[in-house]
Amino acid sequence: MDTSELHSIKALLDSRATRSLINWDFVHLKGINTQTLSHNIPVFNVNSSPNEAGQISKVVDILFHYKTHSKRMLLAVSRLRKQSLIVRGTLGEAPSHTTV
Repeated sequence: MDTSELHSIKALLDSRATRSLINWDFVHLKGINTQTLSHNIPVFNVNSSPNEAGQISKVVDILFHYKTHSKRMLLAVSRLRKQSLIVRGTLGEAPSHTTV
């Protein structure tokens, strides 16, 4: 459900990331609605070992705004250690605010 709430968040922009992720703690703190996946997505470290955060079972539908650019994204919800948000992309796509 679209709540049209506006949240500011700092993001790590990573052109090598395989998917964009948002921290479960941020989602929970802000009360952002999640969607449960029909099948969990396994997460692996660079050395092919299973990630300690476990599998991804939820996503959030987000609309990013950066200057005059907007982009709708489906973010995987995971337990990130240091970042609230990891965005797969380049500097030309960097978000500054999110609407959920």
